[in-house]
Amino acid sequence: MNKQTAVQKGGRGARQRILDTAAELFYREGINATGVERLAAESSVSKRTLYQHFPSKTAVVEEYLRGMDQRIADTMIHSDGNSAPRQRLLAAFDGHTTPGETFRGCPFHNAAVEAAGTMPGVQDIVRTSKLGFADWLTELAALAGAEDPRQLGNQLAVLYEGAGALATSLDDPEPWARAKKAAEVLIDHALS
Repeated sequence: MNKQTAVQKGGRGARQRILDTAAELFYREGINATGVERLAAESSVSKRTLYQHFPSKTAVVEEYLRGMDQRIADTMIHSDGNSAPRQRLLAAFDGHTTPGETFRGCPFHNAAVEAAGTMPGVQDIVRTSKLGFADWLTELAALAGAEDPRQLGNQLAVLYEGAGALATSLDDPEPWARAKKAAEVLIDHALS
């Protein structure tokens, strides 16, 4: 949350403040650990205002994930269209950690675990996002000239998910570097 947003209280922008705060708290502390009262307080809105914008906490979670999906699409999928497809495939494994910051993992994976069996709408959003990411990898694999783009796309998606899970578990960015090297091998094999 930027300083200007943090200073603004009440009135206009309440919905966006709620979503910005949700993004920060849900990612840093978890969905289940973040109560509605805390979400409202840190957003500088009343619970009543929060419920005017969102009928339930689940609705906040769903909108948070839709916003995350859009950010990922904007920064990863729709960016750097001038690079060769092979470089774009490899770039998917870059930039997931900032030095000194704890890596909390994929927000979609985290949400899937926390919402398991209790928030079907969240499960649907996570599924759509994960399948969309694999489809994007498959499209890039086809553009790169892979013999079997679907296979390469799915292999890279599994490698990506594994790197994210291990980096989270170890709080160490090294799995991303190892995954990128493995991705190079897979890509080179698929393109030969």
